[in-house]
Amino acid sequence: MDPLLDSFQIRHLSLRNRIVSTAHAPSYQQDGHPKDRYSLYHEEKAKGGVGLTIIGGSTNIAPDSPSVFGQLYAGDDSIVPWFQKLTSGVKSHGAAIMCQITHMGRRTAWDDGHWLPVAGPSPTRERAHRAFPKAMEIEDIERVVQDFALAAKRCQDGGFDGIELLSHSHLLGQFLSPLVNHRQDEYGGSLENRLRLTMQVIQSVRDAVGPEMILGMRITGDELVAGGLDADECVEIAQQIAGTGEIDFLNVLAGAPYDDLGLAGWVSPMGLPSAPHLSIAGRIRAAVDLPILHAGGVADIATARHAITQGHVDLIGMTRAQMADPYLVAKLEAGVEDQIRPCVGLGYCVDRVNQGKPAVCGHNAATGREATMPHVITKAENQRRVVVVGGGPAGLEAARISAERGHSVTLYEASDRLGGQVNLAAKGTTRRQIWGVADWLISEVARLGVKIHMNSYIEAENVMAAEPDVVILATGGVARLPEIENQNLLISSWEVLGGEKRVSGEVLLFDEVGDHAALVCADVMARAGHSVRLVSPDRMVAHDLGPTNSAVVLRDLAFHGVKHQCFSDFVSVSNDKNRKRVVLRDVLTDVQTEIVVDHVVTECGTEAIEDLYYDLKSGSYNCGQLDHKAMIAGNDPFRKRNPDGQYYLARIGDAVASRNIHAALFDALRVCKGL
Repeated sequence: MDPLLDSFQIRHLSLRNRIVSTAHAPSYQQDGHPKDRYSLYHEEKAKGGVGLTIIGGSTNIAPDSPSVFGQLYAGDDSIVPWFQKLTSGVKSHGAAIMCQITHMGRRTAWDDGHWLPVAGPSPTRERAHRAFPKAMEIEDIERVVQDFALAAKRCQDGGFDGIELLSHSHLLGQFLSPLVNHRQDEYGGSLENRLRLTMQVIQSVRDAVGPEMILGMRITGDELVAGGLDADECVEIAQQIAGTGEIDFLNVLAGAPYDDLGLAGWVSPMGLPSAPHLSIAGRIRAAVDLPILHAGGVADIATARHAITQGHVDLIGMTRAQMADPYLVAKLEAGVEDQIRPCVGLGYCVDRVNQGKPAVCGHNAATGREATMPHVITKAENQRRVVVVGGGPAGLEAARISAERGHSVTLYEASDRLGGQVNLAAKGTTRRQIWGVADWLISEVARLGVKIHMNSYIEAENVMAAEPDVVILATGGVARLPEIENQNLLISSWEVLGGEKRVSGEVLLFDEVGDHAALVCADVMARAGHSVRLVSPDRMVAHDLGPTNSAVVLRDLAFHGVKHQCFSDFVSVSNDKNRKRVVLRDVLTDVQTEIVVDHVVTECGTEAIEDLYYDLKSGSYNCGQLDHKAMIAGNDPFRKRNPDGQYYLARIGDAVASRNIHAALFDALRVCKGL
């Protein structure tokens, strides 16, 4: 037996395995309630075999704790029927379910929700959420203690197996941390005083829900920052919490997510170590007689298995791993571990939430779209001949899904390598894990028997000779250059990353896009010893990236001496002896400046490769068009417009317009899932 698949008992609650989806806020709520999108998302993981799912990451209990990144709100009774529907659905598939509740304290915004003052132990600002909190009065503390109890009772009425109280970095944890708590009364100073609120909340909640309800707490194992909670004090806190006899398990995290880098260390994207805090969880496990859960960047089965077998934890959180593949447990049980779609740390899920958008998995386009998009591809009634042109992520995903449907699939790739732009994206050091996306897709199309032709730059007649029923064009794009004179003096980021052009000395890198591509190029050039100036017309570099990815990448670039210059547009480039003279324009003042460098590299997105599409369009049933309403609803997007057509035609990914890897994969899924 795989130790991850061993059952586990938390008092009277039996879990079918050791794998947990820990509490998080995917921002699928509607009006603060877990309606259909929210429920279906968690039900899918229950179908996939998870032992326990803890929903409601940062579920708020009071109106002065506003939901600034799409959390649930359990501060009134209107949520109870939605809780009941959710818990019933998850339990019907054999998983246990709990809800996390919290007061966020200063870790929220004052200019949202009801515009009430943000509360905290002291008026100490948190940089990540930017609010200056009100120092709580005794009456505020008494109210919050009661609010925890009322919210816990709503969770109990909602049918949950248990409740997780969130301390780490939120109000309870803020009272504990000497970095934040500067009070001089009975709630500040000594550890006994700083623990007072936590103890009052535990007792109030237990009184509200009675002795049978499972009650856990997410706590800090070490804040890992000067002036914060250290490991020894965290062990003592854990021991005192366990000593109450009211808590049934502890969920141990580490770090201080009070700024962007702190958040990244807590929910790590690429460029940070995998599962760095297991030993911290293990230290607390050795010190208390309670089951220990850990949620902290465990993305792969091998690391999760190590965490259990080496005694670091009793239960292991694999939350983002199950966003990448909610059937992770089922595949493990079936002995097909190699077919698990891996979480590679794109960080797209976390960063979108922190940008005020619903979470999606950069690698799995069905996640969060369970109402219309399938995770499990079923066989089609009739087999078709499908031709896919292009072996990047869009083409590989189209080929994979079509083959899963049982069709005869042939893929043509013009180059000698599959993976498309991922080959370039993986050149950098910080983001090299991105190759895992292409690696999994390549292994899957091989397993499914897709016929692959490399070094095949095909024309319309070649496609027609294959007598296809469906043609999917994933031909991608080519690097776009700024629309200026002397383009021959410019080098695209693609040419640098692909090794077609070499640079040296001082390099100006102009980034029109504000996404990862220019940063990967800067990473490669800076690590090669070049002096890089990253120039952007935006108000900040990496404009489109969320806080965790941008913080880690920009930190690494700073270590390698990359300089930033914002609000600067590209005007012209000319030769200056053996160097390049660049004219930049300040987008705010219109003032122009000149800079002389050795090379000018640009990242301006892509131009679609579309000649083959237009050559094939007139011969298609659907004139190359996809029904947008049908795509949105998850239905067949092909409509017969041309009765004389010979095949259905679609183009996807960057062959349509310059976007990102998730858009490419989503295009492929909704075009091919119903073929």
